[in-house]
Amino acid sequence: MTAFAAAPWFLLAYLVIGLLALPLCRAMDRDALIVLAALPGATTVWAALQLPAVLDGGSRNVSVPWLPQIGLTIDLRLDALSLALTLVIAGIGTLVMIYSARYFPRDDDGVGKYAGSLLVFAGAMLGLVWADNLILLVVFWELTGLLSYLLIAHRQGKRSSRQAASQALLVTTAGGLVMLIGAVILGVQAGTFQLSAILADPPSSPLVTAAIVLLLIGGISKSAIIPFQFWLPGAMAAPTPASAYLHAATMVKAGIYLFARLAPGFADLSFWQPLLILLGGGTMLYGAATALRQRDLKLLLAYGTVSQLGLMTLLFGSGNPDALLGGLAMLLGHALFKAPLFFVVGIIDTSTGTRDLTKLSGLRRRMPLVAALAALAAISMAGVPPMFGFAAKESGYAGLLDGGTWGAVAVVIMLVGSILTTAYSIRFLWGAFADKPGVPAAGSRQLPVAPVSAWCSGPTVLLVVIGLVLGIAPFLAEPLVQSYAQLAGSTHDGALALWHGFSLALLLSVVGWLGGAAVFLAQRTRERRTELARPGGPPGAAYRATTRGLDAIAVGVTATTQRGSLPVSLGAILLVLIAFPGTMLIRAGTSTADLALWSDPGEIMVAVVVIGLAVATTQIKRGLTAIIMVGGVGYAIAILFILRGAPDLALTQILVETITLIAGLLVLTRLPDRALFASHRGNGFRVVLALAAGALMTALALIIPGSRVATPVSADLAGPAVEYGGGYNIVNIILVDVRAWDTFGELTVLIAAATGVASLIFLVGRTGRTPRKPTSLPSAKAPAKPSPWLVTNWMPRRSLLLEVVTRLIFHTIIVFSIYVLFVGHDEPGGGFAAGLIGGLALTLRYIAGGAFELGEAAPVDPGKLMGVGLLISAATAAYGLVAGGDALQSTILRATVPVLGDLKFVTSSVFDIGVYFIVVGLVLDVLRSLGAELDRQGVLERRAREEQTPTGGRSR
Repeated sequence: MTAFAAAPWFLLAYLVIGLLALPLCRAMDRDALIVLAALPGATTVWAALQLPAVLDGGSRNVSVPWLPQIGLTIDLRLDALSLALTLVIAGIGTLVMIYSARYFPRDDDGVGKYAGSLLVFAGAMLGLVWADNLILLVVFWELTGLLSYLLIAHRQGKRSSRQAASQALLVTTAGGLVMLIGAVILGVQAGTFQLSAILADPPSSPLVTAAIVLLLIGGISKSAIIPFQFWLPGAMAAPTPASAYLHAATMVKAGIYLFARLAPGFADLSFWQPLLILLGGGTMLYGAATALRQRDLKLLLAYGTVSQLGLMTLLFGSGNPDALLGGLAMLLGHALFKAPLFFVVGIIDTSTGTRDLTKLSGLRRRMPLVAALAALAAISMAGVPPMFGFAAKESGYAGLLDGGTWGAVAVVIMLVGSILTTAYSIRFLWGAFADKPGVPAAGSRQLPVAPVSAWCSGPTVLLVVIGLVLGIAPFLAEPLVQSYAQLAGSTHDGALALWHGFSLALLLSVVGWLGGAAVFLAQRTRERRTELARPGGPPGAAYRATTRGLDAIAVGVTATTQRGSLPVSLGAILLVLIAFPGTMLIRAGTSTADLALWSDPGEIMVAVVVIGLAVATTQIKRGLTAIIMVGGVGYAIAILFILRGAPDLALTQILVETITLIAGLLVLTRLPDRALFASHRGNGFRVVLALAAGALMTALALIIPGSRVATPVSADLAGPAVEYGGGYNIVNIILVDVRAWDTFGELTVLIAAATGVASLIFLVGRTGRTPRKPTSLPSAKAPAKPSPWLVTNWMPRRSLLLEVVTRLIFHTIIVFSIYVLFVGHDEPGGGFAAGLIGGLALTLRYIAGGAFELGEAAPVDPGKLMGVGLLISAATAAYGLVAGGDALQSTILRATVPVLGDLKFVTSSVFDIGVYFIVVGLVLDVLRSLGAELDRQGVLERRAREEQTPTGGRSR
């Protein structure tokens, strides 16, 4: 067993500890970040110990069953490329966590969420670079996009943060969906989804070519390569340490990693070089030129990142082994200089309160250590010795010079880009630390400077020192990058060195330094005569135009198809139903099944009642009466179910009809008391539509049973229901055992629906419990007196009879609901019916006593109650796996108890308990939304009207 077998446990640890970060930060405040840094620190040490195993083309693999039914496994692989990224992700992640411990102020409520998101994000990135399965790679790919959204949108109160996060999420997720299509095509064409196997023997066909293009589109969107370069600068809305992590080590490196991973196998494809060299080169030049226009130091570095990502794409796009070596070296070098530069910006921002280079002057005297660190990191960014950035850039030049025609094109682009890179590197140092005439000096009253914490400067020092050591002795990093590059062919020995002698690569570097200095001086000369360069408008004009266009189209379509009329919307649905299934049914010419009109004379009487109520409902003009009549139809149908021998169905029908009736009445209390139908126009069409829809459903009910050719599965359920399900109520056994996964899915939909209803009603945050004490009385002048029968009755119009009845039967109903819950395995009942009965008891309390009485009866948060129910149901699924069976598989527990005798308990009853909590929570949520919250809003509206009336009376 290899040490890499611990990799899945590392991924699980990032998830678990990430979830525990919030309570830990609440207990320890920001100091918890130092403790949490131990996890990525341990990962870094563990990864360093794997170095001997992956050199010279070695690798380590681990496979864990994922979905064996369809042949999917969690395949993880560690080789030179993934190890290099692991060291970057975990190493810089450790320092980012330590740095963040003093970047954030004390008692910052968002630190816990930030720490948890950062840790889980780091785990997702590790999973991405370890994934040896294309589908698994896409899963982690999308997880990084989702988690980066949380980091970018950390400051929820700022609209710019939310917009930047949404922009990044939309762009990268769209690219990820394209990438998923490519991954599926490539896996099918190769006959395997294992990435290492595909690269060992690359398939070739037009479909494979299309698949690689789709994969590259995903990488281009993730790494902000043209035309998707606009989203990355907006990601600067994230806290600075998070920006350092996203830019230097993780998010934007995902696309570069994908190019590097695919290059040894597919760089020979005809489109590879022109596509990546042109897009990467264009991105390099665009980012560098735009960086020179920025006044915000953080934005300057952001556009510098765009430029450096373009350079790495260009190097991996060249495809020859030496260029791949230079690309990986550049990836490592970029991490070592970009992270400390962001750290420096964070130090400047927190110490001075600004990142605007026009407002900073003389900072080098106040922060000499920080200035020295920034200078070393910046010269590494410019590719100046003795920093590692120089050795990396030299190896890149050397690789491109051996790349043929496209390599020559890439050299020219890289030279121009290097000139601009040197220029914006000098501009960064000048903007942050130089003396500027007319600008208050740092440390003066106009620009006070706070002391720098060692927890912030320490990580910066460490990264700069590593960059310096590797710059002086680059041979320390060469075995790792050589091991990766040699997968594509032989490379030159000593490719990474501080001194190669006089060569064309060195000449190009010198031209870049001198040209960059000249560009900076020319820019400063021009700015002295006029003004500092303006940053220009925010990037992404095409993106914003596209989203505005889509919004306009959506509004137009909605305005055309959704007229705000329920009859029109319902009529459209029924029309489609009749037009398509109805037409297919007529063309099929299927005959009906054998039909017995009735088996009990009582059915005829109930049917007459149903028809009479339905016809009468069409003549009703008031909403209250119409809802009661429709409810009567539902109750009559429940009687039909009883006569047909379906007590479970009848019980559920009665309970659902009651809850629906009450919900409808609650809605009517907030609607004007006017005619249900304002006019009779269109009634003829409605009649025809209703008759057609009714005829269609009747025909389907008659035809479908006769179309069955196989024996119904229910015919053989009676025996297994007792033997395996442990109960005699087959309906309940089906719900909680046979098709429990369906029920579980329906529960999640039910919770989502409740959340949607509440979000439409609540004008304030939907959290917490229903108030148990009145905070605003129905009338400030005549408050209602508390009732002796109920705890808090603040109803303006009270019914003493209803209060007395409620007090007498409430607890009996609750006990009965629990009884129905536990007998549901053998008798009519179950979690759903029991939950509705409990919900009806709460409804009775609300109707009798009002909103505050509801809060007294159920002092719980409905959202938490539904969450607990879902957790219990999910735990039941996990128990089946722990017990050695399938998820949600039942276990029958038997025991003999003195006095009580033989007892039996089926674990699926626990699932039913979860259903009970969810249904009770749902009813409570509906009562809060459509009842208590609307009551509160009504009180506020009445109070406002009274205050607007001069005499304090009712306004006319």
